[in-house]
Amino acid sequence: MKADPFVQLRLLDLQALDSGLARLEHKRKTLPEISEIVRLDGLVDALRDGVVRAETEVSDLAREQAKFEREIEQVRTRRDRDEGRLASGAITVAKQLQDLEHEVASLKRRQADLEDSELEVMERAEAAQATLDELTGRREEHLSARAEAEQRRDAALVEIEAELQRTAAERAELAATMPADLLALYDRIRAAEGGVGAGEISRGRCGGCRLDLMNNEKSEIRAAAPDEVLRHEECGRIMVRTAESGL
Repeated sequence: MKADPFVQLRLLDLQALDSGLARLEHKRKTLPEISEIVRLDGLVDALRDGVVRAETEVSDLAREQAKFEREIEQVRTRRDRDEGRLASGAITVAKQLQDLEHEVASLKRRQADLEDSELEVMERAEAAQATLDELTGRREEHLSARAEAEQRRDAALVEIEAELQRTAAERAELAATMPADLLALYDRIRAAEGGVGAGEISRGRCGGCRLDLMNNEKSEIRAAAPDEVLRHEECGRIMVRTAESGL
């Protein structure tokens, strides 16, 4: 294939733009904020079961405490009624008085037992709530950090997208000036060779694969016509001669 030497030099500019586009695409996929978001999601997920257990325990203990409060209120009401009957003097039969006094004493003991049990539940509820508060606090910290990471990621993506569009437009403009056959060859090689279709021969080295050229290869290059499109036998990429080629 033949191509004007100056046109071949533009291949290097085209390759630089394509490499820039590849770097931007890689940057878009590997932003540190992306891995940070994944890490924070993992931390939030790790807390999920603990939060559910703590919420369940707090809820269960609240119901248990409410049950004790109802029972205590019932016992207190009954005790107040019996003590009122004793204080009224309406009961004069000794056996009835003795039975009523025994019931009041029994209700006092029952109330005390219930209040002790309620106190134990309240202490457990306080500990459970403290655990829940600690877990939800950590979760909120992770979610807040995640939101901040999302904002940074989105801002970075906006910048990258703008740079991608600028570079792609510049690439399209330059590609439009290239001969169709040379551009097709370059694009085909670039697609097959990891995004690099052409490289400068610099100081006796192929710019595509970075291998030093053998002496016989250098001789063939020197003997080639200036408009000959050269390809490296090792990597297959287009080699572009410049003043820095060292041939």
